[in-house]
Amino acid sequence: MTGARAARSCPAVLIAAPASGQGKTTVACALARLHARQGRRVRAFKCGPDFLDPQWLALASGAPVHQLDLWMTGEADCAERLWQAAGEADLVIVEGVMGLFDGEPSAADLARRFGLPVMAVVDAAAMAGTFGALAHGLRHYQAGLPWAGVLANRVAGERHAAMLQAGLRDGADWLGGLARQPAAALPERHLGLVAAGELPDALRRLDAAADALAATPLGSLAPGQLQRWTMRIEPPAAPPAIPPLLQGRTVAIARDAAFCFVYAANLDCLQALGARLSFFSPLAGEALPECDAVWLPGGYPELHAPQLSRNLRLREGLAAHLARSKPMWAECGGMMALFDALQTADGQVHPMWGLLPGQVVMQQRLAALGPQQLALAGGVLRGHTFHHSLCASPLAPAAHTTSPGGVKSGEALYRLGSLRASYFHAWFASSPAATAELFHA
Repeated sequence: MTGARAARSCPAVLIAAPASGQGKTTVACALARLHARQGRRVRAFKCGPDFLDPQWLALASGAPVHQLDLWMTGEADCAERLWQAAGEADLVIVEGVMGLFDGEPSAADLARRFGLPVMAVVDAAAMAGTFGALAHGLRHYQAGLPWAGVLANRVAGERHAAMLQAGLRDGADWLGGLARQPAAALPERHLGLVAAGELPDALRRLDAAADALAATPLGSLAPGQLQRWTMRIEPPAAPPAIPPLLQGRTVAIARDAAFCFVYAANLDCLQALGARLSFFSPLAGEALPECDAVWLPGGYPELHAPQLSRNLRLREGLAAHLARSKPMWAECGGMMALFDALQTADGQVHPMWGLLPGQVVMQQRLAALGPQQLALAGGVLRGHTFHHSLCASPLAPAAHTTSPGGVKSGEALYRLGSLRASYFHAWFASSPAATAELFHA
């Protein structure tokens, strides 16, 4: 039948670990960079809602990176993205989240659902024989887990690598050992990795990681050998058409180092709704462009509070926008910039844009983390929360997000005139109708 969808196969691997901090992102980026610079078409994905790892994966692969999450983005969205990638890529790389079996759903659930062979990255710096036990447990803890092998990270030398390899029950599991690579280190801060765009030597770091990986058995895999890691995706049902509910409307979006937590799929969803996107940089002192609605995404206003505070032209533009009852959606960092003041981790208090009453105070520890959903008249938006600050406001919340299943109350949703604001990060494609509601008067 002409135009019918068919199953697709493609070399693919899900890079996981027993816990966070083992080196998943570095290895995923190294593998992507290694194959991309050999001329292969690499498509990378991030399991879970993370904003920062995808920026590094995009730099390494040379292609946009989307999230895969069986709850937040949904199984149908995951299937569609993997099926599309299998039709255009020579290699699909999925970076896992936390530990392999952590979370509901977990990276292992994603691997089993779509037949993604799992490469386990283990920080073996303080291990010898236990490395084999850990690899055996990861491979066999859940029945039916597709398996590629195990890579030892932060290995002390050849003798150490030999000890680690000897401890494996199945020698075919050995994918090599990586020594600690200072030149390939990806720096971190309180919300995760430093964004790739902030480091002038970001690509050099990825090249150093790729060079190190090239010296392992993974570096000697010929294109044909990649076929042993094969993902076969049955054709998913074609996704439903998105109605042009924002046709003719311009959405102004803050985008710079202070407002950098933007899912590529959210931009795609707005455009599919018919919106024209207009980007502006608060850090560059830019004014609010002509628009029908505003989106202030999350990011790092706490790192740029003095500079944001000085952009009075933008503050006046946002106030005038709200005075005309035009909609504004501010999430997490975008909301933080709208309060009267922001207290940074060093105790300094910075006046902010004063469009929401109250103050934000940075905390020494993570204040909230996890999947959340927001019920609006147009539908239920799925997403997550992840922040290191707390806000205090005399404004009563108009609503709260809830955990999956609607069981536990979560983040406050503040509403002041045409402004909606919350710590909640929304995945727009989970409800295009609810998204359109956010950006309508």
